[in-house]
Amino acid sequence: MTVQYEDIEVVFVPTLGYYEHMKSFKNTLQKGSVRYVVFKEKDTFFAVALEFNVVVEGASQIEAIVLLNEAIVGYLGSARKSKLRPHVLNQTVDSEYEKMWESAQASDVKRSNTRSTKSPYVLSSGKFNLAFA
Repeated sequence: MTVQYEDIEVVFVPTLGYYEHMKSFKNTLQKGSVRYVVFKEKDTFFAVALEFNVVVEGASQIEAIVLLNEAIVGYLGSARKSKLRPHVLNQTVDSEYEKMWESAQASDVKRSNTRSTKSPYVLSSGKFNLAFA
């Protein structure tokens, strides 16, 4: 890319490090996955797309999941339309949500029959495949 500024012509040339950095992203505009967690706090259900930092709320667990799916499709569609760089699809995850997701995944492995009644408590978690969004 070349930019003319008064009498100076500036040429930007991406370095090899730039391309290597781009390869390191888990999610791209074409493929990847986003982790999600659904939890209840008091009487409200929340669903979070971890790598997108998108949070929705619903009156039920199913409504929260549907709203999150719509938000993910809209978010990804906007990123594709604007041809944004992959960092918007690979954001730093809030530590509270990361802990919830890890805890829920560990519970799924154990298949514990006991459910926490402490608010907030996780109802479900998993991954959405971005190729289908």
